[in-house]
This record gives sequence, structure tokens and C-alpha cells, in this order.
Amino acid sequence: MSGMGDREKAFENKFAHDEELRFKAVARRNKLIGLWAAGLLGKADADAYAKEVVAADFEEAGDGDVIRKLQGDLAAGGVAVSDEELRTKMIEFLAEAVAQIQGE
Repeated sequence: MSGMGDREKAFENKFAHDEELRFKAVARRNKLIGLWAAGLLGKADADAYAKEVVAADFEEAGDGDVIRKLQGDLAAGGVAVSDEELRTKMIEFLAEAVAQIQGE
């Protein structure tokens, strides 16, 4: 029986580890896209803006809250970025975030 318990514990540990990595990757992706958007908007404090984007992700599940924040801010700043371009950038930055985390 202990073999089954050990397996179950190992699975739980792997699941928890994978979820932690996913959370870190999404948070880093949001920071990276926030820095990118800050550059487009000409923000003086890009890091502060990137933190706002990261915080926006806690409003609801999924990426909709981050997309809405970015679209709203970019439109208000007079920067034309299509929904497709924004989603493509999110995918690119997620890949970059994963590579950065794996390199740590």
C-alpha cells in the first residue's frame, strides 16, 4: 500500500510544482507585455506600468482582464494595436517567459 501512497504523493507534488511554474510564467508574460506596451505608450516608468498589467490579471480567470486593460490603455494613448496582434504578442511573451523560467 505504501507504494501507491508514494505514487499519489509524487503526483500531487508534481501537480503543485507544475501549477506554480504556470503561475510564474503567466505573471512574467504579463510583465513582459506590460513593458512592451509601456514602450508603445511612452511611459516614463515602464516597470510601474508592467506591475499594473500583472495586477490586472487578478480581476478574473483567464486573459480577458489583461487584454481589456491593454486595449483600453493603448486606445487611450492613441496607439493602434489590433486584438490579433495583442494576442500574438501574448503568445510570444509566454514562450519567452517559459524560457526565462527554465533558464533559472
